[in-house]
Amino acid sequence: MNRNNVTEFILLGFSQNKQVQILCFAIFLFCYMATLMGNFIVMISITSSQLIEQPMYFFLTYLSFMDVCYTSTVTPKLITDMLVEKKSISYTNCLIQLFTVHFFGGVEVFILTGMAYDRYVAICKPLHYMTIMSRDRCNALVLAACGGGFLHSFAQFLLVVLLPFCGPNEMDHFFCDMYPLLKLACTDTHRFGLLVIANSGMIALMVFLVLMTSYAVILYTLRSHSSKSRQKALSTCGSHITVVVLFFGPSIFIYIRPAITFQEDKVLALFYTIIAPMFNPLIYTLKNSEMKNAMKKVWNRNMFKGRKHIF
Repeated sequence: MNRNNVTEFILLGFSQNKQVQILCFAIFLFCYMATLMGNFIVMISITSSQLIEQPMYFFLTYLSFMDVCYTSTVTPKLITDMLVEKKSISYTNCLIQLFTVHFFGGVEVFILTGMAYDRYVAICKPLHYMTIMSRDRCNALVLAACGGGFLHSFAQFLLVVLLPFCGPNEMDHFFCDMYPLLKLACTDTHRFGLLVIANSGMIALMVFLVLMTSYAVILYTLRSHSSKSRQKALSTCGSHITVVVLFFGPSIFIYIRPAITFQEDKVLALFYTIIAPMFNPLIYTLKNSEMKNAMKKVWNRNMFKGRKHIF
């Protein structure tokens, strides 16, 4: 009878060198603060302006919220681990982290799909855009994204609960994820690895291919549009494609292969847990005139009110 004798896991992280850990602490703390600030600015700017009425920005608000939740499941623990000698996480907290990481990550994947659908309708079916992308339809897509994220993460969670852990308990990663956990299980995990590929790798790959196909259709449709319309559409789509590649590329590489781990996995995991959430606000605002104008109005108005209150 298999028994689970492990009560905690030791996270090896990136390095055991103290100087490297202090450097990583400063870098990851900066990244986390930048992620929080950038995404909260996007959320407040959209919800405090008329942009919230547009489906694209409605989805962007939820994407920013997911970015904050997603990175917060990993980064605070990673930062604090840089300052302590023993980098441990209890078995229960490991399961919670695994579930939340895959839940928020799954929701983000499906929200990105909803955003691609929104761009497809806006460019390929402009006359029916407001009818198709009604607020009820947008709310339904967000709820579907949450449902899809829950089913995905619950499946991962259930797989790990069924695994016996009897030692060792040192995990060569900076957070609890499927393949590092499968490596520590004291049983044959070949079939579990195939289920992870089906649940994570194949889903990520199929969604990525669907997104790329939709943008190929959009680019083909843009040929008949005016130069100004093409430029505006390409700017929006270009931002979205950048986010998709930054998020999906590393995750597909990690989850589409058999249950084996590489040292490079930790660096690649940084892209979709920390780097992508940090850069998303910049990607969506740098070349977006509507977003920049909304930010100026909202924050100038708030600063003016603050000064008026002071005097």
